[in-house]
Amino acid sequence: MTVRVLIVDDDDDIRTIAALALRTVGKMTVSSARSASDAFEMLQVQLPDLLLLDVMMPGMDGAAFFSSLKEQPHLAHIPVVFMTARAHGGEIERYLAMGAAGFVAKPFDPMTLAERLRSILRSVSPR
Repeated sequence: MTVRVLIVDDDDDIRTIAALALRTVGKMTVSSARSASDAFEMLQVQLPDLLLLDVMMPGMDGAAFFSSLKEQPHLAHIPVVFMTARAHGGEIERYLAMGAAGFVAKPFDPMTLAERLRSILRSVSPR
């Protein structure tokens, strides 16, 4: 089964590198959005298996987007993996306490990103 990932990040380079890595190395189906509002529009059309979400974005940041997502019954089940350059303990614990499926530290290794996401997805998927 092909994993569908929606990348939400305001940085064009991050979106491009992550999408290329997930498609090429991970053989995943990838779509991307540059903002929370773009992501919400895309989620009305197709639901991903996993959301890779930047923490710091203009407008609605990752934490606010995550909270809004969890309030919508048809979207609340989508596992969210936060991407952050602030990968210190307190910040990570906060996202996990909110209900995030996991996190990816920036800068990430494009060669291992797909396996990291698959591992997180396996940990949250029913057996």
